[in-house]
Amino acid sequence: MSDATLHATEQNPDDFAVQIADQIESFLVAVTEVAKGDEPDSAVPFLLLEVSQLLLAGGRLGAHEDIVPEERYEPDMGPEPDVDELRENLARLLDPIDVYSEVFDPYEPRKAPVPARISDDLTDVITDLRHGMAHYKAGRTSEALWWWQFSYFSNWGSTASAALRALQSVVAHVRLNQPLAELDGLDTDQGMGDETLEVEAGKVMAEEIGTPLGVRPVT
Repeated sequence: MSDATLHATEQNPDDFAVQIADQIESFLVAVTEVAKGDEPDSAVPFLLLEVSQLLLAGGRLGAHEDIVPEERYEPDMGPEPDVDELRENLARLLDPIDVYSEVFDPYEPRKAPVPARISDDLTDVITDLRHGMAHYKAGRTSEALWWWQFSYFSNWGSTASAALRALQSVVAHVRLNQPLAELDGLDTDQGMGDETLEVEAGKVMAEEIGTPLGVRPVT
């Protein structure tokens, strides 16, 4: 993409910047709507779809050459919008499957899984994306793209990927009628290794999470 395209003042819907911003805005709006809890029966499949689509934008940013902002120093954006209410709403909505186990870096050998929360992941991603969106809406397109690309590599890409794996696993377990392992008492303030998982693993039948979260076994 040329500098002329990157710094263009007119919004061409075919431009890379416009397409990335549209995908990100769609994700921000969609997750905010899901968190309201108005349609809990479709929450998990809808989040799976939205995170998948967001990661397409991330992949495009990751494959793009390094984006250089126009200004040497990032303009002060003021305080970040509070996401505590969003996090709490998502945690309540996803309570049966919110906590999951994650390997932080697949290229670090012999690392034990650590506990994570889908609600934390999604709000963490949203914080990064909103920061870039503030630049974009202020007309600083190159700054927005730089931030989205940088934070994709440093944080939200891996975080969204982890949440996607968790959401896909929930849908797969329910659709294939395979019981989930229950992590009784496990939370993100605890360490977790393979032995802990084995001891705490139990049975959570598909119907216990399928109905409230909007996924059904394959019939």
